[in-house]
This record gives sequence, C-alpha cells and structure tokens, in this order.
Amino acid sequence: MSAQAILLPVFAQVALTFFLMLWMARARFGAVRAGHVTAAELKRDWTSWPERPTQIAAAYHNQFQLPVLFYVLVLIALITTQADFLFVVLSWLFVVLRVVHAYVHTGKNEIRARFRVFALSATILVVMWLYVFLKLMFAF
Repeated sequence: MSAQAILLPVFAQVALTFFLMLWMARARFGAVRAGHVTAAELKRDWTSWPERPTQIAAAYHNQFQLPVLFYVLVLIALITTQADFLFVVLSWLFVVLRVVHAYVHTGKNEIRARFRVFALSATILVVMWLYVFLKLMFAF
C-alpha cells in the first residue's frame, strides 16, 4: 500500500478534529457575545459554558482519546510496512465511525446510539491492533 493510501484516513481524522475545534470556538465565542457566560465566570469555572458549546467541546475532546491510539497504530504499521489493503479499509471504517460518533454527540446526543458507535469504533481499533501485532509477531 502507498503511504498516501495509508495516511489518508489519518488526514480525515485530523480534519474532523480541526472541524470540531473551530465549531467549538465559534459556539463558545457566540455564547460569550450573547451574554450566556461571562469572562469572569470562565476564569473561575469552566463548567459555566451553556449546553451547546459544552456538547461540541465534549465531541472535540473525544478526538484525543481513541484516535490517539489510532494515530500511533498507523505510524507503527507504516514504519514496519504492515499496513495492507485490509488495514486501510479498517482505518477508513474507524474514521467513518468517529465521524458518526461526533455527529450523534453533537446532534440529539442519544446515549445508546452514541455508545453503540463508540463501542463499534473501539472494537475496530482493537481488531486493527491485533491484526498488526499478529502480522509483526508471526509474519503472515
């Protein structure tokens, strides 16, 4: 597999993170401008944000949990040349599920649906780790 094919899902995941960051900033600035929260409140208590900016921020912060393990795995697979077609397909599946998770999280935020998508993305990531581990240990 080419480096471009292997890294494209990483760039997509990073794009999701930047998108959520910008959306969070816009929502937070909007909340301050609308007077829903003041700078003085934020100096002492970051939990003062209204619900919507908090919801978007939570989705943004989620991008620094499971995806960090994804980034590390992609680098390992790339450096050790273990990334193949199946790895890239699983990578894309993981990223698509992260997009769906962010959509659910910033939408109706239905906990069951959000958990299902999270659990599926986590399972895909575990499978990816096991796949690379087995390929490295047993050279198949």
